[in-house]
Amino acid sequence: MTRTSGSSPTREGLLHDHWDGTRERYQDETSRASTDLDRRIDQLDMHHERPKRTVFQRWAQTWFGQYQASEKAFKDTKDTGSGTLARKDKRKGCCSRYRICFITFGVALALFLVLSGSGALWVYKTSPKDGQSPPWYPPPRGGNVKSWAASYKKAAAMVEKMTLVEKVNVTTGTGWSQDLCVGNTGPANGAGFPALCLQDGPLGLRFNDHATAFPAGITVGATWNKDLMYKRGKLQGTEAKLKGINNLLGPSMGPLGRMPAGGRNWEGFGPDPVLQGVAASLVIKGIQEAGVIATAKHLIANEQEHFRQSFEWGLPNAMSSNLDDRTMHELYLWPFADSIRAGVGSVMCSYNLVNNSYACGNSKLMNGILKDELGFQGYVQSDWLAQRSGVASALAGLDLTMPGDGLLWQNGNSLWGPHLTKAALNGSLPMERLNDMATRVVAAWYQLKQDNKTEWPAPPPDGKGGPNFSSFTDEKIGLIHPGSDDTTKAEVNKFVDVQGKGEKGHWHLARQVAAEGTVLVKNEGGILPLGKKGLGQKRDTEGKYRVGIYGEDAGPGDGPNACPDRSCNQGTLGSGWGSGAAEFPYLITPLKGLETAFDSESVEITSHLSNNIPAKDSASLLNEQDLCIVCVNSDAGEGFESWNGIRADRNDLYTHKGGDDLVKQVTRACGKGKSDVVVVVHAVGPVVLERWIDTPNVKAVVLANLPGQESGNALADVLFGDVDASGRLPYTVGKSLADYGPGGQVMYYPNGVVPQQDFDERLYIDYRHFDKEDITPRFEFGFGLSYTTFEFSDIALIEKKPKSALPAPRPDSGIVPPSYSTDIPDPSTALFPAAFRKLKGRIYPYIDSTTDVKHGKYPYPSGYTDVQPPSPAGGGEGGNPDLYTPHLSINVTVKNTGARKGKQVVQVYVSFPAGVVDPSTGDEIDFPVRQLRGFEKVDLDAGESDTVEVELTRRDLSYWSRGRGNWVMPEEGKFVISVGASSRDIKGSVEW
Repeated sequence: MTRTSGSSPTREGLLHDHWDGTRERYQDETSRASTDLDRRIDQLDMHHERPKRTVFQRWAQTWFGQYQASEKAFKDTKDTGSGTLARKDKRKGCCSRYRICFITFGVALALFLVLSGSGALWVYKTSPKDGQSPPWYPPPRGGNVKSWAASYKKAAAMVEKMTLVEKVNVTTGTGWSQDLCVGNTGPANGAGFPALCLQDGPLGLRFNDHATAFPAGITVGATWNKDLMYKRGKLQGTEAKLKGINNLLGPSMGPLGRMPAGGRNWEGFGPDPVLQGVAASLVIKGIQEAGVIATAKHLIANEQEHFRQSFEWGLPNAMSSNLDDRTMHELYLWPFADSIRAGVGSVMCSYNLVNNSYACGNSKLMNGILKDELGFQGYVQSDWLAQRSGVASALAGLDLTMPGDGLLWQNGNSLWGPHLTKAALNGSLPMERLNDMATRVVAAWYQLKQDNKTEWPAPPPDGKGGPNFSSFTDEKIGLIHPGSDDTTKAEVNKFVDVQGKGEKGHWHLARQVAAEGTVLVKNEGGILPLGKKGLGQKRDTEGKYRVGIYGEDAGPGDGPNACPDRSCNQGTLGSGWGSGAAEFPYLITPLKGLETAFDSESVEITSHLSNNIPAKDSASLLNEQDLCIVCVNSDAGEGFESWNGIRADRNDLYTHKGGDDLVKQVTRACGKGKSDVVVVVHAVGPVVLERWIDTPNVKAVVLANLPGQESGNALADVLFGDVDASGRLPYTVGKSLADYGPGGQVMYYPNGVVPQQDFDERLYIDYRHFDKEDITPRFEFGFGLSYTTFEFSDIALIEKKPKSALPAPRPDSGIVPPSYSTDIPDPSTALFPAAFRKLKGRIYPYIDSTTDVKHGKYPYPSGYTDVQPPSPAGGGEGGNPDLYTPHLSINVTVKNTGARKGKQVVQVYVSFPAGVVDPSTGDEIDFPVRQLRGFEKVDLDAGESDTVEVELTRRDLSYWSRGRGNWVMPEEGKFVISVGASSRDIKGSVEW
């Protein structure tokens, strides 16, 4: 999600006006529209022959290279000296830099166009290719699932009372910074429906105070602990509710993690769809059990930040992620299906194009897959300014536009709002579609019991509910409509502490998650766990045990909130940057955690909190140390910010700020090269460790991911063995970026005006690619060391249901979705009320005059009237219920054979039969060597044994058939079910 704030009319992702009123051709069939604004988009995206990409790419690479080299000149580095910036100032700085950057790019682009001569305007005429994403209309109505039936019944009664403008009001945001949250809907006061507050994000509450900064998603994935996943979600939802937030914008499961250098991978749980899906569904369960609507985001295949959004990188269109149906279903859609099965109330569509149709205007994606096949009952909301058309996006299945602004930030000109009202009045938007949009929003509100006035009191002036914070000021008293010309102030920040107290303090869970999400990958000679009085032979037998702690990542830097949205790498790394980050209430550094844990009477600690140790200081800092601990990191984030030449996606997989050189310097000089070294890495994803991993005195390496506010305490818990080292890698650590294959590489320079990213590797990402190509990783997916040892035995398979090719026929719930009168109301009912005061920049549903309603023939998309058969893979939330029927039970006995308590992760992988041919297409089906299909984490005392059961469902044992449009289970040949401690540490297998 791309968001900044302040009163400036410009924002990152800004569109310049390049309209040519003489051209009336429309964009692709999923993005057509009827209003004037819709035509403007279509005129921008003219069909035109694109020049050879090599010409464009040579120019783009030259310009982007110059931009990258000079980017520091644009970086806002204002520092108040206290380590924090006022929230208003922070976002002004961000906006200012992007305004300069955009102008610079615009000048360069204009010069290129002039020099190119005749026909150079192809840059702004070129549109995405037609027909690559098939049409699927009309949108299925919600309310045909038993678990939502009561909520839809209540919603229908409320929506029936709504006027046309109220229906538009609850489906259109009020505009960026018009109210207190990052996203706000308008109310339907006459019907009794309140305005909703939507707020980031996946690891904590963005733009907030007195709230927990939990470990990031990638750290949660590294725990492989289902109980912690759920509990973290429950506390996230609890904190959101206490702040008056209706809809929490998380968890993230897209990007999945196709590219290890992708900027936002850290928000999700890892590049395996099963691990991602289990974690996402449990987090959603927790959030929603607290009464808050969760959001599954970002739908779909938004796998890199470069070129993700129109004009954010100067190009008129976003990148298109092009993938086939099987890859879509078996990888990227899998966790969304799990989320919908968990009952998620909202899904957020992404910025990018999918098969050359914008995700938020892609009818096949939203109507055909999400709402029909997966039975999604909630509402689809856009990412912030990801909507690129008006009526067309509504027809394609979008239900709520966020933040309400249209193509530009804060200009008051929405693609919906009054334009949606006019579209309904002139008949181009069917009333049935608008009714369903509003009903979906209201049904989700009822489903989460937000109609409970005791739990959710009405916002002012009718009650004391609503958000008790402002995203746009840190002051107690502030503007209630900060993005408008309204000067009314009130108490907008009530500084409600939602972190819990004492034994119920949320920091306990944050610390536990961070500790279990820490992965020990090297521990030679059992150097860990450390002793609190020191470890091993001292160099000076008369003095204290000497420990040196090195690296900027060990210390506080300028404070955890020094940069807006955590968009700089300074001090210890607790999270990535962007809208997925949160304000830290505090951040325990590694140095603080270790100082607290070591016995000060026995241990002398020397620290150097910089990645540069001057040669003159090397001897005094390093030569006499008995043990050296080095902390290094690697950072990334969202595309609207950048840092030190890293424009969101990482440029490589090495540590940042000279971290590798620091490790090598310390290993050479620690105890004159004879003392042991422990390396701690905080990172947003995999880091290449080859520059020093095999150095003889590097005895231990800990990958601590992104641990959140309890970083140092959690690290100490693991290093000193207060808890077992039980984290396991949620990704593969390769020996080079090239190891991840062509599909693992970020596209740093555009290959066309509409950049095209073809997912040609199909299913082969991360460990699947390494297995297929027989590449030896440094550390494989699922790997992690423990302080104890485990034995696997007695692996057994129990068949619960025999093989059968297809799931049961799609069931009919017999529940009929709500229906309403489709009569078009009198246009006069949509006029602004008399003496109504309009606020500058605010989005309203009203029209100025009945003459604004223009009638004519609306160009409905091709295929709009075609009858679409229901998907045989559908019939319930998450798809056909039979897909989730267990067919196998895998049992294994796990014994702790060591001398202490510890935790082990039992991982179950499936290898499909060889030679499978899809009878519907005649294609031989290619399968990965093995695929994770289930896991359980078990906690065992020394000498204790337990039997672990993992069930495998029909979906786990099926592939997606493009010919049948359904999941198919091979009936011939043998499945091999492997049980192991990682993707390559297989303890035993059984056949089926």
